[in-house]
Amino acid sequence: MKQIWKGLKQYNKFQTSYTIVKPDWYLLWKKNTQLDRFSLSLVNSSSSIAFEQDITIVGDIFLTNERELISYLNLKQQNPSTHEIIATLWQKLGIESLSFLKGMFAFVVWEQQQGKLHLVRDRTGFRTLYYIFTENTCYLAPRLRTLLPFHCQELDLIALRDYLCCAFVPGERTLWQNIRELRPGTVLSLPRVTINTYWQPQEIVHKDAYPIEWYGTQLRSQLEQVVSEYLPQNESIGVYLSGGLDSSCITALAAKYHQNPIHTYSIHFGAELPNELEFSSLVAQHCQTQHHILEITPQMMWENLAIVMSHLDDPIGDPLTVPNYLLAHLAKQDTQIILNGEGGDPCFGGPKNQPMLLNQLYQGSGNMNNLLKAYLTSFKKCFLDLENLLKPDIFQETKEEEYVWEADLNSNAQYLNRLMLLNIKFKGADHILTKVNNLTQSANLRGLSPLFDYRIVEIAMATPPKFKLKGAEEKAVLKQAVYDLLPEMIIKRPKSGMQVPVQYFFRKYWQRQARGLLLSKTAKIKPYLNQYLIRDWLNYQGDVWRRYGAKLWLLVS
Repeated sequence: MKQIWKGLKQYNKFQTSYTIVKPDWYLLWKKNTQLDRFSLSLVNSSSSIAFEQDITIVGDIFLTNERELISYLNLKQQNPSTHEIIATLWQKLGIESLSFLKGMFAFVVWEQQQGKLHLVRDRTGFRTLYYIFTENTCYLAPRLRTLLPFHCQELDLIALRDYLCCAFVPGERTLWQNIRELRPGTVLSLPRVTINTYWQPQEIVHKDAYPIEWYGTQLRSQLEQVVSEYLPQNESIGVYLSGGLDSSCITALAAKYHQNPIHTYSIHFGAELPNELEFSSLVAQHCQTQHHILEITPQMMWENLAIVMSHLDDPIGDPLTVPNYLLAHLAKQDTQIILNGEGGDPCFGGPKNQPMLLNQLYQGSGNMNNLLKAYLTSFKKCFLDLENLLKPDIFQETKEEEYVWEADLNSNAQYLNRLMLLNIKFKGADHILTKVNNLTQSANLRGLSPLFDYRIVEIAMATPPKFKLKGAEEKAVLKQAVYDLLPEMIIKRPKSGMQVPVQYFFRKYWQRQARGLLLSKTAKIKPYLNQYLIRDWLNYQGDVWRRYGAKLWLLVS
């Protein structure tokens, strides 16, 4: 095993190559009222475009089944582009063609003769698509910041409230009042505004009871299929490797099927702080990867916060965003494809669901208000602080507004599966996959998350809850599926999660900078948030549960 230690000195060597990726493209769809006809304008495009008769396709598309589609369509031309394949398929089947696509995509279909525009997003939300819609005009783009010249500068207060509760903006809202995000698995069609849902995660209940071994075999077969499809030919790949079960099983499967070099990447925050390098190094040695370890300092975290937030569009108050960004730029030296283990917790019952299970055990299902309160509290962010954190007028304006989670929390699915569905539909699409996509793209990498592939999601939702979170044992069926691929220590170790020491960093290193950002008279948050409470947090007054660091990171983000 080749092990390379990357500290601050080495980091500075490649820091100079950092660039902000320029906005890729946006579309302007507009009606000429005199001619009663719509037109489409494409601006700043480095994106692929395909035409098939009157069909135009624009967007970011990565398919794993192109050969199958070429054969099905009997395409004669040599090496048709992905966009040409989809244009031909759409000409043949229209919206029904989406059920044939396997991969990651957010694209626009323009049917010129019919004057129809369709906005399409993949099933689980690997890619994003934002839009501003008025009666006769629609601006749309894969990145929020591209639409900056066209939207109002007023915050969406419900989105702000929701961000404070869970550290990301869930659902179709964004922090800007008049911009919406297309939901995964849907098609928005114009000019008659219609939304078609072509796929959604849902509970699948088998009438016959199968043992866990059966479900493990089904999962293993599908994992091997998905990972092998994601691997490029004749190229090196990278994997973010924490040493936990999820990233370790993806590393092991990649090592089994990939014949070219595999680079793995781990982080730590200094020798004096806890880390998981023992486990990640064990897996790297077991899988014979070229392993790279990056030490991330408090200075690196703070200095890169602004550029990371610019890449994320809507803020994500997860302290791992900056490490993910730094790892992407490190990995760029070795590869163009980076895999990760994201999706294991949402799909297979990670330990973060245990507070909700305990709530059900001791409180019962209760009424919807109690269940919603328990769910929002389980994020351990600012839900319980809203009345004191938000300015009184803003709190009054937002407190009665419905939360986007309510319908799914109150569904007929089994209790644990309800939590899984919420995690997949919202935390997965609006937090995890957006973070992966935007921060890998910042280094011109393609980030791939096999455990969030819709086929894996479908298997997860067909697996009985008792085989996902079994008491204190999380992800039992995933362990069953990959037990022969990994060292026993990795299979049996309890999940600890990658802990970024923001509590320690704020107290020791970031006090002055945070005060300047959050407490100044010109602070952007001043019209919305009560600074006296933030001052108490910065002074760590009453921090019994040691959570002020996570809340402060959410605010500075």
